[in-house]
Amino acid sequence: MNIMMIGDICGQPGRRTAAHFIPLLKEKYNLDLIIANGENSAGGVGITANVLKELFSMGIDSITTGNHVWDKKEVFDFIDLESNLIRPANYPPGTPGRGYHILSVQGRNVAIINLLGRVFMPPVDCPFRTASEILCEIKDTCEVIIVDFHAEATSEKLSLGWYLDGQVSCIAGTHTHIQTADERVLPQGTAYISDIGMVGTLNSVLGVDKEPVIKKFLTGLPTRFTVATGNESIFCAIIIKVDPISNKVSEITRIQENLKF
Repeated sequence: MNIMMIGDICGQPGRRTAAHFIPLLKEKYNLDLIIANGENSAGGVGITANVLKELFSMGIDSITTGNHVWDKKEVFDFIDLESNLIRPANYPPGTPGRGYHILSVQGRNVAIINLLGRVFMPPVDCPFRTASEILCEIKDTCEVIIVDFHAEATSEKLSLGWYLDGQVSCIAGTHTHIQTADERVLPQGTAYISDIGMVGTLNSVLGVDKEPVIKKFLTGLPTRFTVATGNESIFCAIIIKVDPISNKVSEITRIQENLKF
């Protein structure tokens, strides 16, 4: 089983870039499942119903999110209705939406779990304990378990990786928009990377216009950020190969492609 996880898709440039590369990579790597983080996909923050539909039309099977999931208020109208759109599972009980979902791929149950970090992030419940609680519910019924850990600190991400090694198939970091070069299969068979990266305008600061971000650093004053545009974009993802017998990950491949419009 070949699974691709795509980094944070940033606004219209990110969606355009994803639409270009997904069919090419699906054919090249014979992909069985495609997961993408969509929390920045609508105007740089949040997600809308129309954008969600657009992402699914590209061939993405499941959309994870993060701390910006609530930024487009219309999300409350549809998040409970879309099983393939998940928000971090460690939001408090009673929060709309779901923190994981299970789908069938090649006759095997694949669980996708979304978690939010707590270091330098808004207050949420413990991602470590939340992960353990979910695994107690699903570990006997799911052959493959994928975790999108939307977090800031690499130490928190790697700690969760070691904590879950051997219990999940893959734990991949999102949120920082900068792809890390530490992809590996941990000793107990869990694929890991600190951050997948982003899909969006290359000559930007994390997908938004450079000048307002630089101004904010120089002045400390509030600044309005807008999605960057340009004639070159970047596509970041990982592809994991799951052994059909052991259900362990045998390989993780880091993908980084550039596109000129």
